[in-house]
Amino acid sequence: MNRLTLTLIAAGVAALLASCAGNSGNPGNLSNSSKTAPGQAGADHVAAATAAAGTDLLALTVLCKPAPATRPSHEEVDRSVGSLIAKPAPAPGQAFDNLYFVGASWVSAWALKTSDGIILIDALNNGQEAATLIEGGMRKLGLNPADIKYIIVTHAHGDHYGGVNYLVERYHPRVVMSQADWAMTENKLEFESSHWGPPPKRDIAIKDGDVITLGDTRVTMYVTPGHTAGTISPVFDVKSGGAPHRAMLWGGTAFNFGKDIPRLDSYIDATGRMMRLADEQKIDVMLSNHSGYDGTVEKLAGRASQGAAQNNPFVLGTPTVKRSLTVMNECARATRDRFNS
Repeated sequence: MNRLTLTLIAAGVAALLASCAGNSGNPGNLSNSSKTAPGQAGADHVAAATAAAGTDLLALTVLCKPAPATRPSHEEVDRSVGSLIAKPAPAPGQAFDNLYFVGASWVSAWALKTSDGIILIDALNNGQEAATLIEGGMRKLGLNPADIKYIIVTHAHGDHYGGVNYLVERYHPRVVMSQADWAMTENKLEFESSHWGPPPKRDIAIKDGDVITLGDTRVTMYVTPGHTAGTISPVFDVKSGGAPHRAMLWGGTAFNFGKDIPRLDSYIDATGRMMRLADEQKIDVMLSNHSGYDGTVEKLAGRASQGAAQNNPFVLGTPTVKRSLTVMNECARATRDRFNS
């Protein structure tokens, strides 16, 4: 198995990742690959994750597969990223009245439209993708890339910041990242690839609970460490056919850091905290920055076929948002148990 399947976690629906994971590519097969023999370390948490996943969240159970104790080499990262970038990108699409997908085949970018411009969440791998998929995708959807006022980078891996510099040079938006992840871009990157654009220069460093306001829209930044030390999971309001909903975009999912128990502990704490927040704020939409985890492409097709005023497939309900976080939490616990055994 290619270790980057578990570390860069691109997409349960991607054919390349499916072959690396040893299944047919159907997210429904992931439950079989995540089962653990009785008595094996972490088995109880795998069982809990599988139960929480039900039949609709099986893509997340790939996290329960044994994670490598070491990080992939530079050569492995470069080879795998190149293969993933080569996959054809899906069409851009509208998820909500004010939220649009302009991503690649395995990594997402989201455009949040406000009354005073656009907040872009993540910027893909490099300038070429930013030009083709973000600029081009926005124009196809009737959006003007010149309206981008902020770019929120969910975490400091190149598949999320690689296109930032291209967009900053053309449109001069402000760039938002956590203090911890700005520090990583200025010191030692966890992963590097020749396919990624260079990190942006430090701009706005947020701390947990900070709010970015643009026009009629407020985006609250929650620092959810684990995937990186400063992963951001933004929470904001969306509308579907005029009806309001509360959305969380989980900023970093995979256990890509090897045998690092404190990082796993942080991840467990973060998912637990955000479960409580989902209850408090009635969050009923759970998004990802990798489309294989939240079924973005299939949901966009469903929304387009049934119309904006019908049942929006992106609206899950608060109990399902909490189940998503439970799957991630239990898989992290299983991984910790394996490393500790």
